[in-house]
Amino acid sequence: MNPSPLRVAAVLFPGFEVLDLFGPIELMSLPPDGFSIITVAEREGPVESAQGPRVAAERAFFHSTDYDLVLVPGGRGTRTEVDNPVLLEWLRQAERPARFVASVCTGSALLARAGLLDGRRATSNKIAFDWVARQGPAVHWERRARWVEDGKFFTSSGVSAGMDMALGLIERILGRPATEDAARRAEYGWNDDPEDDPFAVKG
Repeated sequence: MNPSPLRVAAVLFPGFEVLDLFGPIELMSLPPDGFSIITVAEREGPVESAQGPRVAAERAFFHSTDYDLVLVPGGRGTRTEVDNPVLLEWLRQAERPARFVASVCTGSALLARAGLLDGRRATSNKIAFDWVARQGPAVHWERRARWVEDGKFFTSSGVSAGMDMALGLIERILGRPATEDAARRAEYGWNDDPEDDPFAVKG
């Protein structure tokens, strides 16, 4: 168990994918005192998701870059956000002190455009894989992977794969028993093999 909860910055931007963010957040909320989660965005206030519902950003980017874990969802909004210099610069600054940086689905395109994945292994949504790969030509993209762990960076395949990755991240931080307990409490069948990717051939 951590001596104190890890501070998680859950990143919001217009058009983010709901499950990309809230699947991992749900699982991270289950281990007692494991994680302290706060939503952050370019500006405080409501941010519209790709599905329509709005989620309140509790803090603006300028408030802080000092988080233990940065969680970046995907969603159709990434097509615009890859050209958002404010978001990309905040990611660069927040990455430095972070113990871990995680992305779900096309969220890895944002990390790649920020230059954070250069020379590293990473993956993304299989349907959007080619577009994501173009955002980071210096990244070692792995098409067949449920999620990829490279140092402090965790990247996952599409949408629901973020939940498997989140459990893999919880295991790295808190150990196997806490991870299995979180999956049990969520009644979630964890695919704990990052190389078991049934959607790679379908993308």
